[in-house]
Amino acid sequence: MGESTLIKNGLFFDGTGAKAAKKNILVRDGLVDTVSDAEIPVTADTRVIDANGKWVMPGFIDIHTHYDAEVEAIPSLHESLRHGVTTVFMGSCSLSTAVGDATDIADMFTRVEAIPYEHLLPLMKKKKTWETHEEYAEHLESLPLGPNVSSFVGYSAVRAKVMGLERALDAKAEPTEEELQEMERIIEEGYDAGYLGLSINGLYWDKMGGDRFRSKCLPSTYASWKELRRMVRGVRKRGLNLQAIPNISTKYQIFIYMAFSAGLFLRDALKTSIVSIMDIRSNRLIWRVLNGLGWAVNKVFRGKFRYQFLPVMFDLWADGFENVVFEEFGAGAMGLHLETMAERRRLFKDQGYRRKFNRQWNNPLIPKVFHRNFGMATVMKCPDNSLIGKTFREIGKMQGKSEVDAFLDLLIEYGNELRWYTVTGNDRPKPLAKLMNSESSLLGFSDAGAHLRNMAFYNFALRMLKFVKDAADRGEPVMPLEKAVHKLTGEIGEWFEVDAGTLEEGSRADLVIVDPEHLDYRVDEMHEEAIPELGNYVRLVRRNPEAVPAVMVNGTLVAEHGEVLPDVGKTKGPGRFLRTTTARQARRSAPPLLEAAE
Repeated sequence: MGESTLIKNGLFFDGTGAKAAKKNILVRDGLVDTVSDAEIPVTADTRVIDANGKWVMPGFIDIHTHYDAEVEAIPSLHESLRHGVTTVFMGSCSLSTAVGDATDIADMFTRVEAIPYEHLLPLMKKKKTWETHEEYAEHLESLPLGPNVSSFVGYSAVRAKVMGLERALDAKAEPTEEELQEMERIIEEGYDAGYLGLSINGLYWDKMGGDRFRSKCLPSTYASWKELRRMVRGVRKRGLNLQAIPNISTKYQIFIYMAFSAGLFLRDALKTSIVSIMDIRSNRLIWRVLNGLGWAVNKVFRGKFRYQFLPVMFDLWADGFENVVFEEFGAGAMGLHLETMAERRRLFKDQGYRRKFNRQWNNPLIPKVFHRNFGMATVMKCPDNSLIGKTFREIGKMQGKSEVDAFLDLLIEYGNELRWYTVTGNDRPKPLAKLMNSESSLLGFSDAGAHLRNMAFYNFALRMLKFVKDAADRGEPVMPLEKAVHKLTGEIGEWFEVDAGTLEEGSRADLVIVDPEHLDYRVDEMHEEAIPELGNYVRLVRRNPEAVPAVMVNGTLVAEHGEVLPDVGKTKGPGRFLRTTTARQARRSAPPLLEAAE
């Protein structure tokens, strides 16, 4: 008989949305052995956790991360695990480390996901020994993973591997028929290996890093719609998932993805999740329009269409000019194209550039997602302490100049020593609640593992539960707790067809215990923590350890009181590579010779 744990007296949520009730749960050999109202007899060596007054629920699923690089350095993925996230999805935004050259991969990841190149490139060169999607899945299985991992097939990675990165980034280069067939073969190999589906990216402000093709868009953005339609056929045929990023500035691409998803009574609907929907401060009506369109695609045109939605306020921090929002317009992208502070200072001093920046920043006709309002951007750190707590607009008025000129002058003087903060959306409780409840929303889009200095949404599930609990405590409920848990767990597992998100007798024991008494203001507090495995690079985190008394992955205790146990990710790794249900079934029914080969 293997390791066993009894969790007693907790309020039990099974992840299906069923009514929560006080239960005792026995976990044995990685599975939920017994769920009972009555006392469960145990042996002397059974670990007992008293969850009286606490919530016991399935581990959270994070559907949008960029842990593809970090998992190689930190297999525990502790910054998600400590908050009760027991399954993470990688391969997002068309990016993946599964196929391709290590240097190409580093160039694709570093700028768009704000992962430091000086750490990323050596890590990829050292670690990447695999060549295929199946080999990558086996590699992940060999790591001492903290949480479970699933992945999309990243189309930028596939396109670069087949066409070569230079041609894949050439707007005039079209793949040959042989290359198209090879891309289809590689993608299908990923589906056979149990990947979730295909991720593609059409967002023109996601740019290449490195020094070979710097400021080119990602390979996926150069694919024609004819090419993309061909690649999407396999996703539809398999009943898998298309994750797509449209050009969110111009927004018209969303209609094409809606058309992809629609069944139209003539074909199978395509499961499509779009990144993302938000109540953005630059356009307070757009969430209503997009939510209505999602309803129409699903109800009228028989689609399977969802928006990825982060169910918390979307806030951003920035060191100087280091913020992806500047990729959205030409003058901003010009600044980010330059790598050194000296080059940027020369640019920011140029009067022609300053006029261009001012003109584009204030032009209402240029499509935007970011609010481009320095009256809503506050200085948080600066060598000049008198500026801390003031907005750039206030500083401009003090200095007798425009807010843009004030911002650029501070960059010239202080560079990345200037740290500032703003909120881009999801700051209004009522729209936030409506989008949480929307049938067109899938909860996620944390971007965990990316934008390390800009945002920290690792604990988004806890913050959502606090939002729901606080509303109920005020007598203004936004949804039942059971529904909130379901949307964070079981709904996602069912949509993506992975073995995660529910707790029942015989299921894998991925679970989290939450203490509602500690779902307080601390879940929103920002902190900075060094990452020893990445040269002590400092990232933003939000932590409230007492809110999470325990986390289990595959029946193994991995965290207590918000702290990941020391051996997790080192000598112990209970996480698994989770393959889709259809892939698991196919592998189980494989001929004996194939099974033996595996």
